[in-house]
Amino acid sequence: MTRIALVTPMLPVPHDMTRGRYIHETGRSLSRMAEVKVFFQQARYPRLPLIAPRSFIDGTVGSDHQVDGLELETFTYPVLPVVSRAINGHVSGHLLLPRVKAFKPDIVLAYWVYPDGYAAVRVARQLGVPAVVGALGSDIHVRSGINDFMTRKTIREADALLTVSEAMRQTAIREFDAPADKVHTIVNGFNTSVFHPRDQQTMRQQLGMDADESSIVYVGRFVEAKGLRELLTAFTALRQTRPKLKLNLVGDGVMKAELLELIRQSNLGDAVRVPGGMEPQKVAEWICASDVLTLPSWSEGYPNVVVEGAACGRPVVATDVGGTREIIDEHNGILIPPRDPLALQQALEHALDRAWDHQAIAARMQRTWDDVAVETLQVCEDLLRHRQR
Repeated sequence: MTRIALVTPMLPVPHDMTRGRYIHETGRSLSRMAEVKVFFQQARYPRLPLIAPRSFIDGTVGSDHQVDGLELETFTYPVLPVVSRAINGHVSGHLLLPRVKAFKPDIVLAYWVYPDGYAAVRVARQLGVPAVVGALGSDIHVRSGINDFMTRKTIREADALLTVSEAMRQTAIREFDAPADKVHTIVNGFNTSVFHPRDQQTMRQQLGMDADESSIVYVGRFVEAKGLRELLTAFTALRQTRPKLKLNLVGDGVMKAELLELIRQSNLGDAVRVPGGMEPQKVAEWICASDVLTLPSWSEGYPNVVVEGAACGRPVVATDVGGTREIIDEHNGILIPPRDPLALQQALEHALDRAWDHQAIAARMQRTWDDVAVETLQVCEDLLRHRQR
Protein backbone atom coordinates (compact mmCIF):
# COMPACT_ATOMS: atom_id res chain seq x y z
CA MET A 1 0.00 0.00 0.00
CA THR A 2 1.07 3.56 -0.67
CA ARG A 3 2.58 5.27 2.38
CA ILE A 4 1.26 8.82 2.72
CA ALA A 5 2.50 11.42 5.20
CA LEU A 6 -0.43 13.81 5.64
CA VAL A 7 0.56 17.21 7.04
CA THR A 8 -2.00 19.72 8.31
CA PRO A 9 -2.71 22.34 10.99
CA MET A 10 -6.46 21.73 10.68
CA LEU A 11 -8.12 18.98 12.72
CA PRO A 12 -10.86 18.91 15.36
CA VAL A 13 -9.64 19.84 18.85
CA PRO A 14 -11.58 20.00 22.14
CA HIS A 15 -11.83 23.81 22.04
CA ASP A 16 -12.92 23.85 18.36
CA MET A 17 -14.66 20.67 17.22
CA THR A 18 -15.52 22.07 13.77
CA ARG A 19 -11.92 22.85 12.80
CA GLY A 20 -10.62 20.79 9.89
CA ARG A 21 -13.53 18.35 9.87
CA TYR A 22 -13.17 17.89 6.10
CA ILE A 23 -9.50 16.92 6.51
CA HIS A 24 -10.40 14.52 9.29
CA GLU A 25 -13.02 12.85 7.09
CA THR A 26 -10.71 12.69 4.05
CA GLY A 27 -7.84 11.32 6.13
CA ARG A 28 -10.05 8.71 7.76
CA SER A 29 -11.33 7.45 4.40
CA LEU A 30 -7.85 7.59 2.88
CA SER A 31 -6.53 5.48 5.77
CA ARG A 32 -8.71 2.60 4.60
CA MET A 33 -7.04 2.69 1.17
CA ALA A 34 -3.41 3.49 2.01
CA GLU A 35 -0.97 3.60 4.93
CA VAL A 36 -1.52 7.12 6.23
CA LYS A 37 0.14 8.89 9.11
CA VAL A 38 -1.08 12.38 9.97
CA PHE A 39 1.35 15.02 11.21
CA PHE A 40 -0.73 17.61 13.05
CA GLN A 41 1.45 20.69 13.40
CA GLN A 42 0.13 23.58 15.45
CA ALA A 43 1.38 27.14 15.67
CA ARG A 44 2.22 27.99 19.28
CA TYR A 45 1.64 31.65 20.10
CA PRO A 46 3.29 33.35 23.09
CA ARG A 47 1.02 33.79 26.08
CA LEU A 48 1.04 37.57 26.00
CA PRO A 49 -1.83 40.09 26.10
CA LEU A 50 -3.13 41.16 22.67
CA ILE A 51 -1.13 38.44 20.88
CA ALA A 52 -3.51 35.84 19.54
CA PRO A 53 -4.80 34.69 16.14
CA ARG A 54 -7.74 36.65 14.75
CA SER A 55 -9.46 33.90 12.79
CA PHE A 56 -9.61 30.96 15.19
CA ILE A 57 -9.65 30.16 18.89
CA ASP A 58 -6.09 30.07 20.19
CA GLY A 59 -4.95 26.95 21.98
CA THR A 60 -2.87 23.87 21.33
CA VAL A 61 -3.32 20.25 22.31
CA GLY A 62 -0.74 17.89 23.72
CA SER A 63 1.29 15.26 21.90
CA ASP A 64 -1.17 12.61 23.15
CA HIS A 65 -4.09 14.19 21.25
CA GLN A 66 -6.00 11.63 19.20
CA VAL A 67 -8.59 11.97 16.44
CA ASP A 68 -10.90 9.10 15.56
CA GLY A 69 -9.72 6.95 12.66
CA LEU A 70 -6.30 8.58 12.24
CA GLU A 71 -2.76 7.55 13.14
CA LEU A 72 -1.65 10.88 14.52
CA GLU A 73 1.54 12.61 15.60
CA THR A 74 0.98 16.04 17.13
CA PHE A 75 3.58 18.74 17.70
CA THR A 76 3.89 22.52 17.94
CA TYR A 77 6.23 25.13 16.52
CA PRO A 78 6.77 28.68 17.85
CA VAL A 79 5.37 31.71 16.02
CA LEU A 80 4.98 35.44 16.51
CA PRO A 81 2.03 37.06 14.73
CA VAL A 82 3.20 38.93 11.61
CA VAL A 83 6.85 39.00 12.79
CA SER A 84 7.65 35.34 12.04
CA ARG A 85 5.34 34.90 9.05
CA ALA A 86 8.17 34.76 6.51
CA ILE A 87 9.98 31.96 8.35
CA ASN A 88 7.06 29.92 9.71
CA GLY A 89 7.38 27.45 6.85
CA HIS A 90 11.09 26.97 7.54
CA VAL A 91 10.62 26.58 11.29
CA SER A 92 7.77 24.09 10.99
CA GLY A 93 9.63 22.24 8.23
CA HIS A 94 12.69 21.86 10.46
CA LEU A 95 10.56 20.18 13.14
CA LEU A 96 8.54 18.19 10.62
CA LEU A 97 11.48 16.61 8.77
CA PRO A 98 12.66 14.03 11.34
CA ARG A 99 9.10 12.97 12.07
CA VAL A 100 8.19 12.38 8.43
CA LYS A 101 11.58 10.81 7.69
CA ALA A 102 11.01 8.20 10.41
CA PHE A 103 7.71 7.25 8.75
CA LYS A 104 9.44 6.64 5.37
CA PRO A 105 6.60 7.86 3.15
CA ASP A 106 6.20 7.32 -0.57
CA ILE A 107 4.60 10.75 -0.87
CA VAL A 108 3.81 13.81 1.27
CA LEU A 109 0.29 15.29 1.18
CA ALA A 110 -0.33 18.63 2.91
CA TYR A 111 -3.55 20.54 3.50
CA TRP A 112 -3.17 24.33 3.87
CA VAL A 113 -0.76 26.02 1.47
CA TYR A 114 1.37 28.20 3.75
CA PRO A 115 3.17 27.57 6.00
CA ASP A 116 2.23 23.90 6.16
CA GLY A 117 2.29 23.12 2.45
CA TYR A 118 5.57 24.97 2.11
CA ALA A 119 7.08 22.94 4.96
CA ALA A 120 5.77 19.71 3.43
CA VAL A 121 7.27 20.51 0.02
CA ARG A 122 10.67 21.22 1.61
CA VAL A 123 10.54 17.96 3.56
CA ALA A 124 9.49 15.98 0.49
CA ARG A 125 12.38 17.41 -1.53
CA GLN A 126 14.87 16.41 1.17
CA LEU A 127 13.43 12.90 1.24
CA GLY A 128 13.27 12.59 -2.55
CA VAL A 129 9.51 11.96 -2.72
CA PRO A 130 6.68 13.87 -4.44
CA ALA A 131 4.67 16.54 -2.65
CA VAL A 132 0.95 17.25 -3.10
CA VAL A 133 -0.56 20.38 -1.56
CA GLY A 134 -4.27 20.90 -0.95
CA ALA A 135 -5.71 24.44 -0.95
CA LEU A 136 -8.85 24.84 1.13
CA GLY A 137 -10.05 28.41 0.66
CA SER A 138 -8.77 31.29 2.74
CA ASP A 139 -5.20 29.98 2.38
CA ILE A 140 -5.21 31.36 -1.17
CA HIS A 141 -8.10 33.83 -1.00
CA VAL A 142 -6.61 35.98 1.76
CA ARG A 143 -3.84 37.93 0.06
CA SER A 144 -1.03 39.75 1.86
CA GLY A 145 2.61 40.57 1.07
CA ILE A 146 4.87 37.80 2.31
CA ASN A 147 2.03 35.31 2.58
CA ASP A 148 1.19 35.85 -1.08
CA PHE A 149 4.84 35.38 -2.07
CA MET A 150 5.25 32.17 -0.05
CA THR A 151 1.93 30.79 -1.27
CA ARG A 152 3.00 31.37 -4.87
CA LYS A 153 6.34 29.68 -4.20
CA THR A 154 4.65 26.67 -2.61
CA ILE A 155 2.22 26.25 -5.49
CA ARG A 156 5.04 26.53 -8.02
CA GLU A 157 7.23 23.94 -6.30
CA ALA A 158 4.57 21.35 -5.41
CA ASP A 159 4.22 18.38 -7.76
CA ALA A 160 0.43 18.73 -7.68
CA LEU A 161 -2.09 21.14 -6.24
CA LEU A 162 -5.54 20.06 -5.08
CA THR A 163 -8.40 22.56 -4.95
CA VAL A 164 -11.84 22.03 -3.46
CA SER A 165 -13.74 23.86 -6.21
CA GLU A 166 -13.36 24.65 -9.88
CA ALA A 167 -13.51 28.36 -9.00
CA MET A 168 -10.48 27.91 -6.76
CA ARG A 169 -8.68 25.92 -9.46
CA GLN A 170 -9.11 28.83 -11.86
CA THR A 171 -7.86 31.24 -9.18
CA ALA A 172 -4.72 29.15 -8.71
CA ILE A 173 -4.07 29.10 -12.46
CA ARG A 174 -4.94 32.74 -13.12
CA GLU A 175 -3.54 34.48 -10.05
CA PHE A 176 -0.76 32.16 -8.87
CA ASP A 177 0.51 30.97 -12.26
CA ALA A 178 -0.07 27.31 -11.42
CA PRO A 179 0.32 25.04 -14.48
CA ALA A 180 -3.18 23.89 -15.41
CA ASP A 181 -2.13 20.26 -15.81
CA LYS A 182 -0.98 19.97 -12.22
CA VAL A 183 -4.06 21.52 -10.55
CA HIS A 184 -6.83 19.04 -9.70
CA THR A 185 -10.30 19.87 -8.42
CA ILE A 186 -11.49 17.40 -5.79
CA VAL A 187 -14.66 18.73 -4.20
CA ASN A 188 -15.65 17.81 -0.66
CA GLY A 189 -18.05 15.05 0.24
CA PHE A 190 -20.17 14.50 3.32
CA ASN A 191 -20.89 11.79 5.85
CA THR A 192 -24.07 10.12 4.61
CA SER A 193 -24.63 8.34 7.93
CA VAL A 194 -24.84 11.69 9.74
CA PHE A 195 -26.20 14.25 7.29
CA HIS A 196 -29.54 13.09 5.93
CA PRO A 197 -33.18 14.17 6.31
CA ARG A 198 -34.71 13.60 9.75
CA ASP A 199 -38.16 14.29 11.12
CA GLN A 200 -38.20 17.99 11.94
CA GLN A 201 -40.66 17.73 14.82
CA THR A 202 -38.64 14.98 16.48
CA MET A 203 -35.47 17.06 16.21
CA ARG A 204 -37.23 20.13 17.62
CA GLN A 205 -38.54 18.17 20.57
CA GLN A 206 -35.06 16.78 21.31
CA LEU A 207 -33.54 20.27 21.21
CA GLY A 208 -36.26 21.93 23.27
CA MET A 209 -37.60 24.03 20.41
CA ASP A 210 -41.23 25.01 19.86
CA ALA A 211 -43.05 22.64 17.52
CA ASP A 212 -44.52 25.45 15.41
CA GLU A 213 -41.56 27.82 15.31
CA SER A 214 -39.82 29.12 12.20
CA SER A 215 -36.04 29.21 12.41
CA ILE A 216 -32.82 29.90 10.54
CA VAL A 217 -29.56 28.09 11.32
CA TYR A 218 -25.95 29.16 10.82
CA VAL A 219 -23.17 26.60 11.37
CA GLY A 220 -19.51 27.55 11.44
CA ARG A 221 -16.80 29.63 13.02
CA PHE A 222 -17.63 32.93 14.64
CA VAL A 223 -15.30 35.18 12.66
CA GLU A 224 -15.85 38.45 10.81
CA ALA A 225 -15.45 36.98 7.32
CA LYS A 226 -18.40 34.63 7.84
CA GLY A 227 -20.74 37.63 7.60
CA LEU A 228 -22.25 37.25 11.06
CA ARG A 229 -22.78 40.99 11.57
CA GLU A 230 -24.73 41.11 8.31
CA LEU A 231 -26.73 38.09 9.46
CA LEU A 232 -27.73 39.75 12.74
CA THR A 233 -28.69 42.92 10.85
CA ALA A 234 -30.85 40.93 8.42
CA PHE A 235 -32.38 38.88 11.23
CA THR A 236 -33.26 41.99 13.24
CA ALA A 237 -35.11 43.38 10.20
CA LEU A 238 -36.91 40.07 9.62
CA ARG A 239 -38.16 40.09 13.20
CA GLN A 240 -40.11 43.28 12.49
CA THR A 241 -42.63 41.26 10.48
CA ARG A 242 -41.89 37.80 11.94
CA PRO A 243 -41.74 38.35 15.71
CA LYS A 244 -41.61 34.62 16.46
CA LEU A 245 -38.68 33.88 14.11
CA LYS A 246 -35.63 32.26 15.73
CA LEU A 247 -31.94 32.20 14.78
CA ASN A 248 -29.67 29.30 15.77
CA LEU A 249 -25.95 30.12 15.73
CA VAL A 250 -24.14 26.79 15.97
CA GLY A 251 -20.41 27.17 16.47
CA ASP A 252 -17.76 29.11 18.33
CA GLY A 253 -14.93 31.49 17.62
CA VAL A 254 -13.10 34.70 18.38
CA MET A 255 -16.22 36.81 17.69
CA LYS A 256 -18.40 35.07 20.25
CA ALA A 257 -18.19 37.81 22.89
CA GLU A 258 -18.96 40.49 20.29
CA LEU A 259 -21.92 38.50 18.94
CA LEU A 260 -23.38 38.01 22.40
CA GLU A 261 -23.07 41.75 23.02
CA LEU A 262 -24.74 42.57 19.69
CA ILE A 263 -27.56 40.17 20.55
CA ARG A 264 -27.99 41.88 23.92
CA GLN A 265 -27.94 45.39 22.44
CA SER A 266 -30.52 44.39 19.82
CA ASN A 267 -32.82 42.86 22.45
CA LEU A 268 -32.64 39.51 20.67
CA GLY A 269 -31.82 37.40 23.71
CA ASP A 270 -35.06 35.42 23.43
CA ALA A 271 -34.74 35.01 19.66
CA VAL A 272 -31.14 33.88 19.13
CA ARG A 273 -29.75 30.59 20.42
CA VAL A 274 -25.98 30.05 20.69
CA PRO A 275 -25.56 26.38 21.64
CA GLY A 276 -21.81 26.31 20.92
CA GLY A 277 -19.55 24.13 18.80
CA MET A 278 -20.44 20.47 18.66
CA GLU A 279 -19.95 17.07 17.07
CA PRO A 280 -21.31 16.47 13.53
CA GLN A 281 -24.21 14.35 14.82
CA LYS A 282 -25.53 17.26 16.90
CA VAL A 283 -24.89 19.71 14.06
CA ALA A 284 -27.10 17.58 11.81
CA GLU A 285 -29.87 17.69 14.42
CA TRP A 286 -29.81 21.50 14.54
CA ILE A 287 -29.87 21.70 10.75
CA CYS A 288 -32.83 19.32 10.48
CA ALA A 289 -34.71 21.15 13.24
CA SER A 290 -34.41 24.47 11.38
CA ASP A 291 -36.17 25.65 8.21
CA VAL A 292 -33.32 27.34 6.33
CA LEU A 293 -29.53 27.17 6.58
CA THR A 294 -27.54 30.31 5.82
CA LEU A 295 -23.88 31.04 5.16
CA PRO A 296 -23.29 34.77 4.42
CA SER A 297 -19.49 34.49 4.06
CA TRP A 298 -17.28 37.04 2.35
CA SER A 299 -15.20 34.26 0.78
CA GLU A 300 -15.23 30.46 0.66
CA GLY A 301 -13.51 27.52 -0.95
CA TYR A 302 -16.15 24.80 -1.17
CA PRO A 303 -18.24 25.29 1.97
CA ASN A 304 -18.95 21.92 3.46
CA VAL A 305 -21.75 23.16 5.67
CA VAL A 306 -23.69 24.09 2.53
CA VAL A 307 -23.33 20.50 1.29
CA GLU A 308 -24.35 19.16 4.69
CA GLY A 309 -27.34 21.49 4.90
CA ALA A 310 -28.59 20.39 1.49
CA ALA A 311 -27.91 16.74 2.37
CA CYS A 312 -30.28 17.22 5.31
CA GLY A 313 -32.90 18.49 2.86
CA ARG A 314 -32.71 22.09 3.96
CA PRO A 315 -32.70 25.00 1.48
CA VAL A 316 -29.60 27.19 1.72
CA VAL A 317 -29.23 30.96 1.50
CA ALA A 318 -25.57 31.69 0.86
CA THR A 319 -23.31 34.28 -0.68
CA ASP A 320 -22.14 33.73 -4.24
CA VAL A 321 -18.46 33.31 -3.41
CA GLY A 322 -15.88 30.64 -4.21
CA GLY A 323 -17.36 27.28 -5.08
CA THR A 324 -20.77 27.90 -3.49
CA ARG A 325 -22.44 28.27 -6.90
CA GLU A 326 -21.16 24.77 -7.72
CA ILE A 327 -23.49 23.48 -4.99
CA ILE A 328 -26.48 25.85 -4.93
CA ASP A 329 -28.99 26.67 -7.68
CA GLU A 330 -32.66 27.65 -7.82
CA HIS A 331 -33.74 24.13 -6.82
CA ASN A 332 -31.98 23.98 -3.46
CA GLY A 333 -31.35 27.55 -2.37
CA ILE A 334 -30.69 31.20 -3.11
CA LEU A 335 -27.38 32.93 -3.87
CA ILE A 336 -26.78 36.56 -2.88
CA PRO A 337 -23.87 39.02 -3.07
CA PRO A 338 -21.58 39.19 -0.01
CA ARG A 339 -21.71 42.00 2.58
CA ASP A 340 -25.30 42.91 1.69
CA PRO A 341 -27.66 42.66 4.70
CA LEU A 342 -30.70 43.75 2.68
CA ALA A 343 -30.16 41.07 0.03
CA LEU A 344 -29.67 38.54 2.83
CA GLN A 345 -32.89 39.64 4.53
CA GLN A 346 -34.90 39.39 1.30
CA ALA A 347 -33.44 35.99 0.37
CA LEU A 348 -34.12 34.56 3.83
CA GLU A 349 -37.68 35.86 3.68
CA HIS A 350 -38.21 34.24 0.29
CA ALA A 351 -36.66 30.97 1.46
CA LEU A 352 -38.87 30.87 4.56
CA ASP A 353 -42.02 31.49 2.49
CA ARG A 354 -41.30 29.05 -0.33
CA ALA A 355 -42.54 25.45 -0.32
CA TRP A 356 -39.38 23.40 -0.89
CA ASP A 357 -39.11 19.74 -1.87
CA HIS A 358 -36.86 18.63 1.00
CA GLN A 359 -36.40 15.06 -0.23
CA ALA A 360 -35.42 16.29 -3.69
CA ILE A 361 -32.88 18.70 -2.19
CA ALA A 362 -31.29 15.87 -0.20
CA ALA A 363 -31.36 13.41 -3.11
CA ARG A 364 -29.02 15.61 -5.16
CA MET A 365 -26.25 15.26 -2.59
CA GLN A 366 -24.49 11.95 -3.24
CA ARG A 367 -20.75 12.51 -2.92
CA THR A 368 -19.07 10.72 -0.01
CA TRP A 369 -15.70 11.12 1.69
CA ASP A 370 -14.68 7.79 0.18
CA ASP A 371 -15.15 9.39 -3.25
CA VAL A 372 -12.84 12.21 -2.16
CA ALA A 373 -10.26 9.75 -0.86
CA VAL A 374 -10.30 7.68 -4.07
CA GLU A 375 -9.64 10.76 -6.21
CA THR A 376 -6.94 12.02 -3.84
CA LEU A 377 -5.18 8.66 -3.85
CA GLN A 378 -5.39 8.60 -7.65
CA VAL A 379 -3.47 11.88 -7.89
CA CYS A 380 -0.83 10.55 -5.49
CA GLU A 381 -0.41 7.23 -7.29
CA ASP A 382 -0.28 8.90 -10.72
CA LEU A 383 2.64 11.02 -9.49
CA LEU A 384 4.43 7.95 -8.15
CA ARG A 385 3.94 6.04 -11.42
CA HIS A 386 5.23 9.02 -13.38
CA ARG A 387 8.38 9.09 -11.24
CA GLN A 388 9.04 5.41 -11.84
CA ARG A 389 9.12 5.75 -15.63
